[in-house]
Amino acid sequence: MRDQRSVDPGFVRAHTTVRAAALVPEIELHVADDVVALWEALEQERGSAPEEPPFWAAAWPGGLALARYVLDTPDVVAGRAVLDLGSGSGLVAVAAALAGAGRVTASEIDPVGQAAIAVNAAGNGIGRDGTGRIGVGQIGVVGDVLDDDPPPDGPFPHDVVLAGDVCYDRAMTERVLPFLDRAAAAGSTVLLGDPGRPYLPRTRLRRLATYSIPDGDGGGPRTTTVWRWR
Repeated sequence: MRDQRSVDPGFVRAHTTVRAAALVPEIELHVADDVVALWEALEQERGSAPEEPPFWAAAWPGGLALARYVLDTPDVVAGRAVLDLGSGSGLVAVAAALAGAGRVTASEIDPVGQAAIAVNAAGNGIGRDGTGRIGVGQIGVVGDVLDDDPPPDGPFPHDVVLAGDVCYDRAMTERVLPFLDRAAAAGSTVLLGDPGRPYLPRTRLRRLATYSIPDGDGGGPRTTTVWRWR
């Protein structure tokens, strides 16, 4: 069973550095300088080793491409209800909010990632202002939604589903694809950002845009594509 305990946002701030996202300099994120040190800090905070790596502590190429695409083509999300699937740092959710989405929901299973989304949203001016009014595109954070079905007596709750780097292994892909099928069948616009993962079902996708993403580890740039589900 995954640990769903809430996490103090101060932990995220204390163990990360704020940087402008590659390809998306409009957005700043809390990222890890040393993943091993962060892992050790998480173990000390929880009293046990995390079940999964801190995926939220880096901006993945698929998310970077999606965020760039959303900011460059805001009509995709403007005024619409948007789901950022596998949100991680919240990068794509923040981009959707800044692009004028009417409502943004970030789905992330890691409770530390959920805290990071809140921290990153606030750091980019999204959320509640000092008067308590809703600010630009407030982001709601939820856990796992992959087993959710469209309600039988109403529309699917998300007009747009954004999924960055969700096909990184076979098990995840096998869980994600049925959800994307259900969303598309219910009328949602489904967009994926992917740097060429082997499990991506390319025959079911239409290419929208391609970007060259700088490799933060010092390697060459990664060609990353935004696709539309069909």
